Amino acid sequence: MQTQNPFLDEMAKLTQAAMGIAQAAGEEAKTALRAQSDKWVADLDLIRRDEFEALRAEIATLRAEIAVLRSEKA
Repeated sequence: MQTQNPFLDEMAKLTQAAMGIAQAAGEEAKTALRAQSDKWVADLDLIRRDEFEALRAEIATLRAEIAVLRSEKA
């Protein structure tokens, strides 16, 4: 009497191989999507939040200086 069924062993191996392939394909899709999204973001020429805040502070300072100059002129 045989304790292991060869058909079930083969089916288990095929299922395991298919799961490995599916997992690899999923990882490849994630990598491709991440690369594409990084490319899109780079094409948009966005700035980081800290750069935005620094420019905002500089503009506020310049506006204050302009207001002082206008009040001196008047």
